[in-house]
Amino acid sequence: MRIRVRRTGGFAGIERSAEVVVADPGLESLAATVLADGDGDARGVPDGFSYEITVDGTTVRCRDPRLTDAQRALVARVLKEGA
Repeated sequence: MRIRVRRTGGFAGIERSAEVVVADPGLESLAATVLADGDGDARGVPDGFSYEITVDGTTVRCRDPRLTDAQRALVARVLKEGA
Protein backbone atom coordinates (compact mmCIF):
# COMPACT_ATOMS: atom_id res chain seq x y z
CA MET A 1 0.00 0.00 0.00
CA ARG A 2 1.32 3.44 -0.97
CA ILE A 3 0.34 6.39 1.25
CA ARG A 4 1.17 10.01 0.43
CA VAL A 5 0.40 13.00 2.66
CA ARG A 6 0.74 16.58 1.42
CA ARG A 7 0.34 19.46 3.88
CA THR A 8 -0.05 23.04 2.69
CA GLY A 9 -0.93 26.36 4.32
CA GLY A 10 -0.12 27.38 7.82
CA PHE A 11 1.25 30.69 8.95
CA ALA A 12 4.44 30.45 6.84
CA GLY A 13 2.79 28.71 3.89
CA ILE A 14 5.46 26.01 3.77
CA GLU A 15 4.47 22.82 1.96
CA ARG A 16 5.51 19.47 3.35
CA SER A 17 4.90 16.03 1.91
CA ALA A 18 5.98 12.45 2.47
CA GLU A 19 5.22 9.12 0.86
CA VAL A 20 5.57 5.65 2.32
CA VAL A 21 5.03 2.15 1.05
CA VAL A 22 3.74 -0.05 3.86
CA ALA A 23 2.82 -3.62 4.59
CA ASP A 24 1.87 -2.93 8.22
CA PRO A 25 -1.69 -4.19 8.92
CA GLY A 26 -2.23 -1.49 11.57
CA LEU A 27 -1.29 1.33 9.23
CA GLU A 28 -3.29 -0.23 6.37
CA SER A 29 -6.35 -0.38 8.65
CA LEU A 30 -5.85 3.26 9.63
CA ALA A 31 -5.58 4.25 5.95
CA ALA A 32 -8.77 2.32 5.13
CA THR A 33 -10.58 4.22 7.90
CA VAL A 34 -9.36 7.54 6.47
CA LEU A 35 -10.67 6.60 3.03
CA ALA A 36 -14.00 5.49 4.50
CA ASP A 37 -14.33 8.83 6.34
CA GLY A 38 -14.01 10.62 2.98
CA ASP A 39 -13.31 14.31 2.55
CA GLY A 40 -13.44 16.28 5.76
CA ASP A 41 -15.21 19.53 6.53
CA ALA A 42 -14.10 22.00 3.83
CA ARG A 43 -14.08 24.90 6.29
CA GLY A 44 -10.68 25.59 7.73
CA VAL A 45 -9.33 28.35 9.89
CA PRO A 46 -7.07 31.24 8.89
CA ASP A 47 -3.45 30.06 8.72
CA GLY A 48 -4.56 26.45 9.31
CA PHE A 49 -3.13 23.49 7.46
CA SER A 50 -4.82 21.73 4.55
CA TYR A 51 -4.06 18.08 3.85
CA GLU A 52 -4.28 15.77 0.85
CA ILE A 53 -4.07 12.12 1.86
CA THR A 54 -3.65 9.72 -1.06
CA VAL A 55 -3.88 5.98 -0.55
CA ASP A 56 -3.19 3.84 -3.63
CA GLY A 57 -4.44 6.59 -5.95
CA THR A 58 -7.54 7.62 -3.97
CA THR A 59 -7.32 11.10 -2.43
CA VAL A 60 -9.23 12.66 0.45
CA ARG A 61 -8.85 16.27 1.55
CA CYS A 62 -9.22 17.71 5.03
CA ARG A 63 -8.35 20.86 6.99
CA ASP A 64 -7.30 21.81 10.47
CA PRO A 65 -8.81 21.82 13.02
CA ARG A 66 -11.47 19.45 11.67
CA LEU A 67 -9.40 16.30 11.10
CA THR A 68 -10.84 13.04 12.33
CA ASP A 69 -8.79 11.05 14.83
CA ALA A 70 -7.83 8.60 12.05
CA GLN A 71 -6.76 11.41 9.70
CA ARG A 72 -4.69 13.06 12.43
CA ALA A 73 -2.99 9.78 13.36
CA LEU A 74 -2.18 8.89 9.74
CA VAL A 75 -0.80 12.36 9.00
CA ALA A 76 1.38 12.22 12.11
CA ARG A 77 2.76 8.79 11.23
CA VAL A 78 3.48 9.55 7.58
CA LEU A 79 4.93 13.03 8.16
CA LYS A 80 6.59 11.79 11.37
CA GLU A 81 5.44 14.81 13.38
CA GLY A 82 2.40 16.09 15.22
CA ALA A 83 -0.62 17.09 13.15
